[in-house]
Amino acid sequence: MLAARISGKAGVPGAALGAGRRKANVAGREGAGERPALGLGRMASFRHCNCNRNCSRIRTPTRGLAMQLHRPIGIFDAGLGSYAIVERVRARFPRQDILYFADRASFPYGGKTPAELLSSVRAATLYLQQAGCAAVVLASNAPSVVVLEPLRAAVAVPVIGVFPPIREALALSRGKEVAVLGVRSMVESEAMRQLAARESAGLGRVALVNASSLVDLVETFVFIDDPARTQEIVTAFIARLRAEQGGLDVMTMSSTHLPWLAPFFRAAAPDVQFLDPADKVLDELLPHVSEGGGQTRCVATATPALPLEAFNAALRTLRAPVVATLKA
Repeated sequence: MLAARISGKAGVPGAALGAGRRKANVAGREGAGERPALGLGRMASFRHCNCNRNCSRIRTPTRGLAMQLHRPIGIFDAGLGSYAIVERVRARFPRQDILYFADRASFPYGGKTPAELLSSVRAATLYLQQAGCAAVVLASNAPSVVVLEPLRAAVAVPVIGVFPPIREALALSRGKEVAVLGVRSMVESEAMRQLAARESAGLGRVALVNASSLVDLVETFVFIDDPARTQEIVTAFIARLRAEQGGLDVMTMSSTHLPWLAPFFRAAAPDVQFLDPADKVLDELLPHVSEGGGQTRCVATATPALPLEAFNAALRTLRAPVVATLKA
């Protein structure tokens, strides 16, 4: 069994039934296809500019050149998973400056306890807050579901999380049965069960589906290196899920890795709508956007097992027009 089922009509969470493998491999996630042009830049130490005390411009000296970001939007997670949201923000707000933080030293979020998750995302958010970000996107479903509220209480900057769009999915579903695809730590968490029960109350049923094996296809770049195998795996996964659950006609891609598999999902089930939670994030960012230089800068942490060069190699493989520099 792949999923736990929650009935919004009864409001009682079901038991978690799914197992599934998880790899703590190189976090890869980027898709093929046309990409918007993003600003290139290197990260150095952060300093506010001298125009006034309240200005949130960031000066990042690079070989003597003062490069500024104006009221950037900070976007982060523990790897490449958030880059899809970087692209979506860039496409929607082309003049917005973006500070993309890949906290590789905290990878993977999926294996952490709630306390460990909060510690990791709080440190990352404070870093982006101190860098002058106008708002921060916690671009990972699992910590958004589990620790977003205590995170917001611990920082001053507005934080926007990424959540499964359950109500939207049920509104679109003809049979009022939908699935949330995500990593095991999220779909098996009590916080996710409560969220699903609350969001589906009186509206229909929600299946919480452990899709960690599909996330692995992105993390290990199989979806780029072997599209045929990827399609075979995705098709088998969706077919099994629909055979077990029945009636599913809307699914949410509730890991930031999964939108990279959207073409494979649609080929596997053309009659199913696959929703991207990033759509709602873009709407929530509206009060915080500004006219800057349209630059995107990337900074990352690293470990001996997850070195910076490996991360940049992943970015190159995925044709991402950004270069990460090491967080000081």
